[in-house]
Amino acid sequence: MTRTGRAVPVTGLGCLSAAGGTVSEMTETLFSGRRRVAWRVVGEDRYPVFELDSGSVPVGYFEGPECRRCGLLAVAAAEEALAEAALTGEQLQDRRVGVCMGTTVGSAMNNEAFYREFRAGRMPGVEPIRQYLRANPAAMVAEAFGLTGPCQTVTNACSSGSVAIGHAAAWVSSGICEIAIAGGSDMLCNVIHAGFLSLLITDSDPCRPFDRDRRGLNLGEGAGVVVLESEQSVRRRGASIQAWLCGYGNSSDAYHISAPEPTGQGLKRALIQALSEARLKADDIDFINAHGTGTPENDRVEGRVFPEMFPGVPFSSTKGFTGHALGAAGGIEAVITVLCLRERRMPANVGFEHADPEFPGRPVRENTPVPGSYGLSDSVAFGGNNAVLIFKGAGQ
Repeated sequence: MTRTGRAVPVTGLGCLSAAGGTVSEMTETLFSGRRRVAWRVVGEDRYPVFELDSGSVPVGYFEGPECRRCGLLAVAAAEEALAEAALTGEQLQDRRVGVCMGTTVGSAMNNEAFYREFRAGRMPGVEPIRQYLRANPAAMVAEAFGLTGPCQTVTNACSSGSVAIGHAAAWVSSGICEIAIAGGSDMLCNVIHAGFLSLLITDSDPCRPFDRDRRGLNLGEGAGVVVLESEQSVRRRGASIQAWLCGYGNSSDAYHISAPEPTGQGLKRALIQALSEARLKADDIDFINAHGTGTPENDRVEGRVFPEMFPGVPFSSTKGFTGHALGAAGGIEAVITVLCLRERRMPANVGFEHADPEFPGRPVRENTPVPGSYGLSDSVAFGGNNAVLIFKGAGQ
């Protein structure tokens, strides 16, 4: 292929979410249209969530310190991605390998047993603190595979996973490391769930991205990881390329602590930057994996920007299958974008029934062919953090 910009090969994918505990299981769920919704009781009310079941999580996830669960999800997704990339432990030791993981919950708010003990007037001891200090998702991945290259955790609200992948691509393209494991990981916990309920941006029914009657998001959890690798490393070991990451854009709205800038100017800047880096025009993009949380403001911005910048380009949100996995969302959706290029089709925007007259954008309502080469994934996060990734299918 002819390289565009600073394209970086993607050689492995790993993912687990409510849609499936592996990439193949998630693929089947996305194109079947089935939603795996669970319910949590808070007070006298029930709320839909997209959480992992016991058959889809790493061994030991439900045992041991709560604060390490987020890192275990990252390790599980990384293990699957490395297996697809056919990278053995010995090969990893012989190369400069970096880890960049995005998260928001991380290990900061999910050690509920410790908090309960403390509030009850008992001293929980120092062991929970030791576990907390060892619960950084990126550090847990590095430790699990013995990786000694750069190691960074990104906490940039719901764009964290996308930003982590963009940073890791820069490491590879600049020669800082030969291989990078990048993506996002987050887990459901009661503290975060209660916080989102208090913001009044959750839906008491399964979420409806871009629908006229949408009322908010449903929280989810999981991890999505890609293996990025230099072309030299790919050639040296005869690896298969799954896709190319050819564009990354990142911008700030500088507008509000949670709401996006209403005209979408910040998102447009990130989109333009990603297209410029990929040396593409807007009409080169073949489909868009939208952030599409199901909140009124977020969907309104994307529903206006996409038809303006990418007229006729199909888009959909996959959060109706995965929920909003916060810092993991960008990683999960990057994996899904590559899957769509590989499958040459995109899933229906589940939950969409009624067009919103406030914006012209309409997501696809059924599984839709992707005949072209380029897929775009965007994240529109709290604090006005916008991140955009553009992938090209392998061999396309």
